[in-house]
Amino acid sequence: MEKLMNIGFGNMVNTGKIIGIISSDSAPAKRLIQRGKEQEILIDATQGRRTKSVIFTDNNTIILSALQPETLAGRFNGNAAEVYDDTKE
Repeated sequence: MEKLMNIGFGNMVNTGKIIGIISSDSAPAKRLIQRGKEQEILIDATQGRRTKSVIFTDNNTIILSALQPETLAGRFNGNAAEVYDDTKE
């Protein structure tokens, strides 16, 4: 299994499934979020906070996070303690 990345509030995402992380501020991002809600492929991991990042996975799931895209990118690249590698024993 790939590494798990903390996307905020104890929620984890498999880093091997992520294909993109974008800011939620643009109009196209807001349209994609709305389309994800309509198609029931959206996972809201914001715990009621303001959405700052939209994560896209290879199985067409859209995940919302309350963390900045830059923060998630740092975690994705292994530059933070919030990345968990289950291959290490």
